[in-house]
Amino acid sequence: MAAKRLGLVVDTKRCMGCHTCALACKAENNLPDGTFWNRVMTVGGEAIDTSAGTYPNATKLYLTVSCQHCENPACTRVCPVGATTKDEETGIVHQDYDRCIGCRMCIAACPYTGVRSFNWEEPKYSIDTTLGGAQVPLHQKHVVEKCVLCEHRLIEGELPSCVTACPAYARHFGDFSDPVSEVSGLIAAREYKQLLPEEGTSPSVYYLV
Repeated sequence: MAAKRLGLVVDTKRCMGCHTCALACKAENNLPDGTFWNRVMTVGGEAIDTSAGTYPNATKLYLTVSCQHCENPACTRVCPVGATTKDEETGIVHQDYDRCIGCRMCIAACPYTGVRSFNWEEPKYSIDTTLGGAQVPLHQKHVVEKCVLCEHRLIEGELPSCVTACPAYARHFGDFSDPVSEVSGLIAAREYKQLLPEEGTSPSVYYLV
């Protein structure tokens, strides 16, 4: 077990589906065109921002979905070259671009569809200016990528970009192994759910309901 268990708490009652977290992640990590590590899903109709049900009983819920940084990640067990690993200090699931051979076994093993991306071609950008933190690694062709909780920001004592950018204060970051941390307090005080708990991965992202 890792010394820490860093992760996120997302308050679905505060999230308004503005996609600011997704865009902040994209800018901070200089993601190529068409690539998102954090997606805002609408639990409702078939199209984005549509409600479930009909008036006056219509409901709408947003779920922001990214790598779940599982305590028992399925992806690390299948990577043949050790490109997908779990950090023993923080619990963050890493992705090493230089070691990745593009086999995509991690994508196949992960039960959370769409949280990883694969660069089939050389990454392309709509603008000429490089965005994001100076320590963000360069994106490469034929490698798998995903959220790493902005670990380059954590090293500098900062929060993940998606957390600081959220205008509704719906996102919280911290150490679940610390019983007095903010995130531990939130899941102790509020009802929550996790994605696909039946898979046994023990995700480190909790959704307050």
